[in-house]
Amino acid sequence: MTSETTRSPLVLSVSWGRMDVEDLGVGKDFKLYPGGGRPWDWSETGTRHNPGVQPDDVEELLSHGAEAVVLSRGMQLQLQVDARTLRLLEERGVAVHVAQTTEAVQIYNALATSGTAVAGLFHSTC
Repeated sequence: MTSETTRSPLVLSVSWGRMDVEDLGVGKDFKLYPGGGRPWDWSETGTRHNPGVQPDDVEELLSHGAEAVVLSRGMQLQLQVDARTLRLLEERGVAVHVAQTTEAVQIYNALATSGTAVAGLFHSTC
């Protein structure tokens, strides 16, 4: 279980191109982790829909102590997840959930409210 100061912020609402995150406000794509989060800027790691979420995208999540990671694939499942990313998470012993964005938010919020040290990458469009 995590303490209140390191609890992962909840996603308050999600719709096409818009997410509202507890203590962070409104944005389009987010990196969330125990104790906080920030907007997810794909250009930092060269992320594109294909091959998708890169190992470097999840390193920041792991550095914040994530024991579980939720990866959203977008509202229409257009964002892929690079196989190297899944291997990295498996090698580190981190539980991973990959789902459509609305479902990913539900999984993430359930884990966060249960006290799990959960992190997530959320893409709110395609």
